Amino acid sequence: MANKIFISFAVEDAYARDFLVGQAKKNDCPIEFIDMSVKEPWSEQWKTNCRIKIRGCDGVIALISKKTWNADGAKWEMRCAVEEGIPIIGVHIHKDDKGTIPSELSGQRVIEWSWDGIANFINSC
Repeated sequence: MANKIFISFAVEDAYARDFLVGQAKKNDCPIEFIDMSVKEPWSEQWKTNCRIKIRGCDGVIALISKKTWNADGAKWEMRCAVEEGIPIIGVHIHKDDKGTIPSELSGQRVIEWSWDGIANFINSC
């Protein structure tokens, strides 16, 4: 059975989400990726639906860039995962141009992007 992994990211970093999904397919990994990316305000209905989706996942990957600090939706998703006790990992999407780690990931593991590191997290969920 495939792991369900929620991907949290700033909308400007959608390319990194697409790259992660592609990398998983290339490595023939049985993973179902889920996200709630939108370009509109975060309504209470969105938060309710998002929380339900996160609860149904085995883990959350939070993609971190310089844009993450101002991504209210992504930070809310991270906070929600922690509140729900869902395993979460932060992944820097740029090796040489890292963004600040959001306080929502305080005490959580944060790694540089590597397929081995990401796969190890997914396999541990």
